[in-house]
Amino acid sequence: MQEEALLMDAIINPHVVPHYVSYAFLASLILIGAALAIRGALALVPKGIQNFLEVLVESLLKLSEDNIGHKWGLYFFPLIGTIGLYILVCNFMGLIPGFDAPTSNINTTASMAVPVFLATHYYGIKVNGLKYINHFLGPIRSIAALPLMVLMFFVEFIGHMVRPVTLSVRLFGNMIAKHMILFALGLLAPVIVPVAILGLGVLVSLIQAFVFVLLTTLYLAGAVEEAH
Repeated sequence: MQEEALLMDAIINPHVVPHYVSYAFLASLILIGAALAIRGALALVPKGIQNFLEVLVESLLKLSEDNIGHKWGLYFFPLIGTIGLYILVCNFMGLIPGFDAPTSNINTTASMAVPVFLATHYYGIKVNGLKYINHFLGPIRSIAALPLMVLMFFVEFIGHMVRPVTLSVRLFGNMIAKHMILFALGLLAPVIVPVAILGLGVLVSLIQAFVFVLLTTLYLAGAVEEAH
């Protein structure tokens, strides 16, 4: 009975579930629905939505393999592909009148940046073992260069720790700025200007999804490679 009461309260009072959470679930359902629809109608000669999604998936796979290598590119592709498609759908949802982009909330972007950060160091330690510490010590490693190594360690450590912050804030900041510009210009010129800005919004959505995925692949590539 308590569970039913909580469910009814969530339905009656929409403030129980934040709007960005609802839109995030909707983006997930869109991707799952598209995947199931294509799975049930696969064709040797792709067309329509299958052709469009195959182009997206192949582009993400190529990006992954080009930056991480064939072996690890294939291994990390499920993570990279999922993040890329999810961010793209979330960004485009903000261009639909009456909808909002989940990526315009810092909680959504942080929920993707933190797992990327954890995966980077987990696989860095798993692949390289204790040698992973060499990634933080700089290019010169000797007794004479010990002070420089200590300095490089703190510099690299701070640089790695701010990665989830920069990943999440960059995506969040650009998406919220896009919405504010669309809203302001829509009030000034509700017919002409928003059409042009809407095209700019599509470009921003594509670029920000690409930047997030590219940085993710670079971070993973740097973690699994051997530090010379």
